[in-house]
Amino acid sequence: MPGFFSWIAGFFVKKKPSPPAVSEARLFNTSEPTKLAITAEDAQSLSLLLEENLFCWLLDTGPAQLRAEQPSSHQALQELDYRLSNRKMEELPRRPMTLPMLMKALSDESGDRQKLSQIILGDPSLTDQILQVANSPYFRTGDATIESVDQAVFILGIDGIRNVVSAAVMRPMMAARNSREALFAQRAWRWGLTCARAAEFIAKLQGEDSSAHFTVGLLPALAYITIRRELQQICRAQRGSGEPDIVLIRTALARYQWVASQLIASEWGLPPKYHAYLMSAERPVPHQEQAALVDGMVIGSREVLRHAHQRNLPEEDLEHIVHLTPEQTGRVRTAIKALLNQQS
Repeated sequence: MPGFFSWIAGFFVKKKPSPPAVSEARLFNTSEPTKLAITAEDAQSLSLLLEENLFCWLLDTGPAQLRAEQPSSHQALQELDYRLSNRKMEELPRRPMTLPMLMKALSDESGDRQKLSQIILGDPSLTDQILQVANSPYFRTGDATIESVDQAVFILGIDGIRNVVSAAVMRPMMAARNSREALFAQRAWRWGLTCARAAEFIAKLQGEDSSAHFTVGLLPALAYITIRRELQQICRAQRGSGEPDIVLIRTALARYQWVASQLIASEWGLPPKYHAYLMSAERPVPHQEQAALVDGMVIGSREVLRHAHQRNLPEEDLEHIVHLTPEQTGRVRTAIKALLNQQS
């Protein structure tokens, strides 16, 4: 199952027979070159570089440890594969109770804002989360603090509140349960929000559904914490230890992130187009013109690494693996930098 970054290389491959399936997927995938002459091998190298840098940061480790010979983990991966394939994931996030009503209210372009506010206020914990998210650097539009749901809906508008609701629904599920996963959970959440906002901005430029792209842009981060927690359970049962090693986590994330993302979307009853966006990122087709999620993941990943002062993809290589004009890329990067800089 392809990973996020190996989509990128796919976009640059000329028409030729598909290679045989490999035992491990990559993080990013692509299809064909859109502007610049670049070989599939060069694109793959850039993709792998960005992937490795991201995993080093998320797992708080170095390239040498990430590349270390993998300990015996076949049984753990086999069990994870079984649980994903048969919907037996014990850590799969359950659908929030108010989600169906919220999805219906938010999808109604002529919907009543007061009705939306009433749905949110009916869930006190969701209300608190929405106000916290609305006042975070990722969404806050000015210096004034948003103090009520009505005020949030008024200031942010329907599109803005859609994204805040998506983030607020997922945020508690990614809160660290203990000190061992605290750093990973914190970084995964920041990465997810950054990629989601990047995908949203790109979708707006391309005239696509920006709110839907924001939501699906968050799902990989939620999939990451879900996979990590499931591995803890599996390792506890198989080894007597609940903390999987770094190489096992990295392998599982790269191999099963899309499967877990689709499973969450299915469990939550998200609309078919959300599944379609995920599938188009997992398995891009040649000459794909709209790739908001793909490019959002790439730009978001690079910018969050830049902000964290981590090893990164060289700036001059970014345009080789996105499907935007230089001007569009610059606009999205400027917007993302502004969001990240507000957190400093």
